[in-house]
Amino acid sequence: MDKIANPAPGFQRNPDKIITIEPYVGTVTVRAGDTVIASSTKAKVLSEAPYSPVFYIPFADIDFEKLSGTEHSTHCPYKGDASYWSVLPAGETGQNAMWAYKRPFDEMTEIRDHGAFYASKVTIEAKPG
Repeated sequence: MDKIANPAPGFQRNPDKIITIEPYVGTVTVRAGDTVIASSTKAKVLSEAPYSPVFYIPFADIDFEKLSGTEHSTHCPYKGDASYWSVLPAGETGQNAMWAYKRPFDEMTEIRDHGAFYASKVTIEAKPG
């Protein structure tokens, strides 16, 4: 087995932590008002107790023209450093509404090039396929 090049320190400290990533069978649409920000049939669902499941949408299915990168960032010991974008059509509410891990730790590479949105800042609709 190959040695992990960029292991998550969180998993090293807490090997019993479970984070699952599964494909969502259906369509996930993200809106700000009537404006569609993202729509995908290739979204992934990340589950990490005690948090609510989160949809991660491929960058290819996100309209980056409706977003603006911000200086905000956060660190997760399991996933890595998150970058943030504001959803422009959502105005003040949309500040830092989307995040993504551009270089996630090795255990979380499935969410590389995927963005997630705060349900409190935009409307996220999931329709099972």
